[in-house]
Amino acid sequence: MTTPGPVPGELATSGARLIIAERFGAETPTFQGEGPSCGHPALFIRLSRCNLTCARCDTKYTWDWSQFDPRKESTKQSVADLVAWAASSPVELVVITGGEPLIQQRRLVSLVQGLRAAGKRIEFETNGTIVPDPELLTDGVRFNVSPKLRSFGVDESQSIEPAALRAFASSGQAAFKFVASSVTDLDRIAELVDLHELAPVWVMPEGTTAEGIAAATRLLADAVAARHWHFSTRLHVLAFANARGR
Repeated sequence: MTTPGPVPGELATSGARLIIAERFGAETPTFQGEGPSCGHPALFIRLSRCNLTCARCDTKYTWDWSQFDPRKESTKQSVADLVAWAASSPVELVVITGGEPLIQQRRLVSLVQGLRAAGKRIEFETNGTIVPDPELLTDGVRFNVSPKLRSFGVDESQSIEPAALRAFASSGQAAFKFVASSVTDLDRIAELVDLHELAPVWVMPEGTTAEGIAAATRLLADAVAARHWHFSTRLHVLAFANARGR
């Protein structure tokens, strides 16, 4: 899994275009809702397609074609248009998310170059199964790596890729953000952290409602604090009720 397989038909096209699910934050301002930059004003470029099929995924419109129509849920947009869109906003932080954005990472190199030239800093949200292209490991780029546990509804033989985790850990440009819903999840996170030497570690309570996030926060808080890990909420869910485009 360290080298992503092709997405039939969709990624075979040439030219600097990306398969996009949505972009937002310029016309209606928002902020990064999770992880180290939680609360920072942000623009979002959400790429379509994923190499995992997590049962608890909250962006299934990027990959689950049994429920969604890819012709309605994605478009191909040029790198030039995306850079111009981001450059039109004074917001400094651009979050490139998915789906799994690194499936399209060769085309993301030119996007990163254009965004950096426009004075933006960049965060990638990735599931940590694909080794990052060295050309993405540049100044002003960070990776929020979120390995998915079995409790998230995925086989860990697919979602935990040691070579990719080692590459992110050694880059010095990654934080590791785990979604947890139980103290048992924290025990599994500790195993992965020790085995793959992951740091810094952020834990985010699972939930798609304010009530669910609050309950999971209270359940996990003491155990996260005892391990001296960082704790993140899901601010966009609390603020915007998990609405798309916010």
